[in-house]
Amino acid sequence: MELDATDKALIRRLQVDGRASYTDLGQEVGLSGPAVRQRIQRLTDAGVMQIAAVTDPLKTGRPVMALLGIRTDRDAAAVAAALGELDAVVYLVATAGSFDLFAEVVCASMADLSALINDRVRPMPGVAAIESFPYFGIHVHRFTWGVPD
Repeated sequence: MELDATDKALIRRLQVDGRASYTDLGQEVGLSGPAVRQRIQRLTDAGVMQIAAVTDPLKTGRPVMALLGIRTDRDAAAVAAALGELDAVVYLVATAGSFDLFAEVVCASMADLSALINDRVRPMPGVAAIESFPYFGIHVHRFTWGVPD
């Protein structure tokens, strides 16, 4: 999908404030509120963007976060599909290098993290090895990675 300057301006503004009204957005880009609503609907229907609430796991009872580096001995896509079914997995990417997959997980306790790793992930068919990197703190967490000009 080709994005014009107005689409890009709307996306940038919504990355800063996803609750901005169509009227306010329209004033910023020179369109009516209904025209902005149609553009945003077109962008979301096309999968270019989504508007979602972002929660803070620390404030919602899941203060233990970790990155899991996973090596597979079979089809990494099948392992990724199985990992994607776990509620604790909040972000999952296929990668190159010493790991085939990285899974970001959130848990209520270290005991839950241990159970997730040892009882759920390690026994999965295709998982050859797993290394965990518990988070001590988050220093940058952004959702404004920009829109190309």
